[in-house]
Amino acid sequence: MPAKHLSVSTQPTRELPRPEPLVTRVKHIMTVDVVSVSPSASVGRVARLMHERAISGVPVIDIDRRVVGMVTDLDLILLNTRIEAPHFLPLLDGRIPLETPSHFKKRIQHAAGTTAKDLMTESVVTVGPEEDVETLAALMVKEHVNPVPVVEEGRLVGVVSRADLIRWMTRDD
Repeated sequence: MPAKHLSVSTQPTRELPRPEPLVTRVKHIMTVDVVSVSPSASVGRVARLMHERAISGVPVIDIDRRVVGMVTDLDLILLNTRIEAPHFLPLLDGRIPLETPSHFKKRIQHAAGTTAKDLMTESVVTVGPEEDVETLAALMVKEHVNPVPVVEEGRLVGVVSRADLIRWMTRDD
């Protein structure tokens, strides 16, 4: 039997793309039925919504669904604490305030607040729906935030909380 001749191609072979590892995105675990309030919502309304829905915070949004603030359970709890006078550093015959007057004024406004605008944190940490869950978790830990509004093109599209992360961790693999 004659030997078979095998031809070897000298053309470069094309590598097949490697499949990306499965990465869970914020959009996969976020809540899309978001409870939010307007800046003029009363503190009572905010507290009722949070209690009825068993949530730890609500985004405060404007008419265009842009996040303008966040009210959390801690903001509500702070309403029931005493306002401490600003601390001073004694120096020679004088005192140096360790808090600016505007910050103290903001604390008083917060403690006496009657609306979401009075209580809300204005510098809100947000995340996009395409962000991966690992980055979200690191952000929540580093910035001490919960829940986190999910924003796309400047508008609120969801919210994600520590409870959502824990629920995701308990999924069946």
